[in-house]
Amino acid sequence: MSNHQTEPRLSVDLPVRVWGMSAEGRPFSQSARAQNISSDGALISGVETELKVGDTIGVQCDEKKTRCTVVWVMNTGAIKKNQVGVKLLAAQECPWRNYLAMDGATVSIDPSNRRRYYRHKISLPVELRDERVNAPLRINATDVSGNGCYVESMMPLPLGTVLLVDFWMDSEHIKITAVVRTCDPGVGNGIEFTGMPADTKKRMQEYLDAIDPQMGASAAKAE
Repeated sequence: MSNHQTEPRLSVDLPVRVWGMSAEGRPFSQSARAQNISSDGALISGVETELKVGDTIGVQCDEKKTRCTVVWVMNTGAIKKNQVGVKLLAAQECPWRNYLAMDGATVSIDPSNRRRYYRHKISLPVELRDERVNAPLRINATDVSGNGCYVESMMPLPLGTVLLVDFWMDSEHIKITAVVRTCDPGVGNGIEFTGMPADTKKRMQEYLDAIDPQMGASAAKAE
């Protein structure tokens, strides 16, 4: 048996985004957690969508995306929801390679980094305006962090599109520039807040942490 697994899996708690088609044939996109990783696969927890073995889904870690095959699915109840074992498709780049231990080294993921880029699955009303188009698009962003957000759309914008983003953070009116970093056909766009100062990003992350009802339970569990 030991010859069948040449690389041990590393236990981590990485924020990832998963998307694709559900078992019912509906598009989905959500944040989740990768909790066991290797160079050719991972265990992903917190998946709300029902998937089946053999499905192909997209997985994004930091800014790197890949395509994976679902090799097993387990319903773990209301807290962890579905756990999914995935294997990278052939010739796909490993998106979490930078977190893997090399030459026996250990990997330490700073909790402050996880917190900084943690995307909250909440609804945030935003107004997007393509600089080339006059009419604004009013939409609810999902998977929001101080660094960016995800907006669902059946007709997503092209990669590299520069946007003007307008929204309210409590009583503070935010107007910034942003760039489309990911484009999932028929699903939506990942957007980076490129024009937001570092101190505003920090305040926004703290604001999101405070209004997300699931954040308190997640923080307590991480401790």
